Amino acid sequence: MIGARARRIEDPVLLRGAGRFAADTIRAGELHMRVVRSPVAHGRVDAVDLSRALRLDGVVAAWSYRDVADLPAIGFRLTPREEMLPYRQPVLARKVVRYAGEPVAVVFATSAYVAEDAAELVDLDIAPLAAHTDSDREPVTWVDAEQATWAAGTGADLPAQDSAAADFTEEYGDVDAAFARAGRRTHRIVELDARIGRHTGVPMECRGLTAVYDEADQQLVIDGAAKVPFWNREAIAAMAGLPPHRVLMRETHVGGGFGPRGELYPEDVLVAVAAMRLRAPIKWIEDRQEHLMATNHSRDQHHRLRALVRVRDGWIEALDASFVLDQGAYVRTHGATVASLTASMLPGPYVIPHFRVRAQVRLTHKTPAGTYRSPGRYEGTFARERLVDTIADVLRLDRAEVRRTNFIPAAEMPYARPITAMGTHLVHDSGDYALLLAKVSERFDFDAIRAEVAARRAGGEAVGFGFGFFVEKSGLGPAEGARVSVDGAGQITLACGASSVGQGVDTVLAQIVAEGLDVPHTAVRVVRGRTDQFEYGRGAFATRLAVMVGNAARNATAALADKARRVAAYALKVGADELALTGGAVAVAADPTRRLTLAEIARLLEPDRAELLKETPGLNADGWFHTDHMTYPYGLHAAVVRVDPGTGQPVVERFIVGYDVGRALNPTLVEGQIAGGVAQGIGGALYEEFRYAADGTPLCTTFMDYLIPTLAEIPDVETLVTEDAPSPINPLGVKGAGEGGTAAVAAAVSSAVDDALRIPGAITAVPIRPALLRQLLKQRMLNQRTEKHT
Repeated sequence: MIGARARRIEDPVLLRGAGRFAADTIRAGELHMRVVRSPVAHGRVDAVDLSRALRLDGVVAAWSYRDVADLPAIGFRLTPREEMLPYRQPVLARKVVRYAGEPVAVVFATSAYVAEDAAELVDLDIAPLAAHTDSDREPVTWVDAEQATWAAGTGADLPAQDSAAADFTEEYGDVDAAFARAGRRTHRIVELDARIGRHTGVPMECRGLTAVYDEADQQLVIDGAAKVPFWNREAIAAMAGLPPHRVLMRETHVGGGFGPRGELYPEDVLVAVAAMRLRAPIKWIEDRQEHLMATNHSRDQHHRLRALVRVRDGWIEALDASFVLDQGAYVRTHGATVASLTASMLPGPYVIPHFRVRAQVRLTHKTPAGTYRSPGRYEGTFARERLVDTIADVLRLDRAEVRRTNFIPAAEMPYARPITAMGTHLVHDSGDYALLLAKVSERFDFDAIRAEVAARRAGGEAVGFGFGFFVEKSGLGPAEGARVSVDGAGQITLACGASSVGQGVDTVLAQIVAEGLDVPHTAVRVVRGRTDQFEYGRGAFATRLAVMVGNAARNATAALADKARRVAAYALKVGADELALTGGAVAVAADPTRRLTLAEIARLLEPDRAELLKETPGLNADGWFHTDHMTYPYGLHAAVVRVDPGTGQPVVERFIVGYDVGRALNPTLVEGQIAGGVAQGIGGALYEEFRYAADGTPLCTTFMDYLIPTLAEIPDVETLVTEDAPSPINPLGVKGAGEGGTAAVAAAVSSAVDDALRIPGAITAVPIRPALLRQLLKQRMLNQRTEKHT
């Protein structure tokens, strides 16, 4: 079953319309929450008048900050840095609003319509203040001393804080010495300034949550949790003053995750606290405008790169880099994750003996930013691959050969860099980057593509071919567990702490269990995303589930198979080594007619019988997988892009992905993940961007202003999934596949546009705007006329 193109077991329910999403949870007597949001990006909150809203029929309660003053600021889930503590977000604006859309008040009513009407009756007295919207500017005062002390939650007096939330450096080797000893004839310095625009995940389903306090069970039950239910349980329990076991998080179906979904937002805390205080079910469903204004944005980085390269072959001897990340108004639960991954993964697949990068996380009066598919790698890959293209162009070398020169050799794997990524030592566990480049070039005939593109350009078209290489990370630890059980009727169940955001995790886990028990994967029921069904789980992020939960499920299945063989050996009066598990039964290898099904073995393990067998009751077993290192899949993106001469609109005609995942547990799902990732990458490369007015007013709050690609803009994605470099650090040899479809899209598309324009280094920022391309096309035509005249 492992490696088979098995059909998704999740789909029958969804295709019948029987799925249960956040909005589908309906409870008798539920109250609907509506958030009153700041209309300005920066202002002093002088008063919040709830009186008119409270007089409206159907309104049960309305809160401003003073009603939730006892709640602390929202903490970090990943990559915490102590200096970031003063920049955490309160659940309702305390004294100052810092972005348009920040929650200032909430109302609770008997219907969603009444709640929306009531929200419009809340009077906000907010004195506008000057907005800081340029993260490249020098830091400005952000929070006063009193606010900083409160937000940090340390009790110690803190000074006022400026808008530089974090400033740190990752480095190895000796960059300064490398630049100092370089020869003028043998080396050259190549510089690049690159920008990645502000965009984010736009799932079909916006955020939503329903909570009720069960008086009988003395338990807070929350439906609609996604991505990290166990962490959110711990955080909400702490903020609500409950022990964690009295908070039950239940994951519903999820209409897309991509990073922004599943963080702990102010709205989530307010729903949970209201359910306890109002002793009524509370429901909140975000609308699309709220999502575009208030859910995490991402990207928005400015990179400056300076490389020391060898003239004869483009060898990158040293890289001195820095980048500024526009964090928006607050640091949310991701902490320094995006900055950390951008910095640590910037070298990508290349050796680069001397490396230094300074990461600066700065705040502005924009929606807070967080993780989005391939966080930090999409940005860093764009900057690095544009730099490598520039090196090749400056030295008049072939772009592929420059990459081959700089690749980490396969013979040197595992390859350690003396830096950390998300708190783990960065060790490329396995890989043969040159082999993948060769395979993709041969499979899709890059020489023929180049020849065809050149012929079309000769005929007057603005069309080009480009590519980019990337290294991803996956399998973040430290641990995950799983429990496999078989009941007396033969039902096989896998319970674990995994979460699903639509990626097909149930199918993959069922395949792993099915392989170990030699049954169809459809015979396995997967239970996950419920904090009452398993004790632990870190959730669905960092492309970690196939590695972490997959190996835990494998280990649990192996343990259950061993237990089944021990019991069968006793019952059949043979040695355990004489038995084989086949077809969901344990049989004597020499005489397969002597066999016990797993259901029969489960019945032998009922409590009164298990004692005689000296086994614990039930045919079940736990399995765990621990790791202190991540795995590093890698790949290549290539694109053919045509630029319309009239509109300047770039059109992606072909997109090719080669990706080595170590071991593909289900190739169809891997290909699906790649295709979806490419679509999102093209969105960020060509269409999607959150823009703001000078006063911080968001200019993209509907799909008329925030453009996402449709089927018309996305070509069929051509893929080559390879398994040349299984990971040596987990038994399955698997690496994650969830983010590799996105990582190098902007780099490949930009490289192709450069080629189409025949202007090397023309594209150093995404999204690529048609107005710029029209200008560049005119410039190219003028240059051609000048050359012809000369």
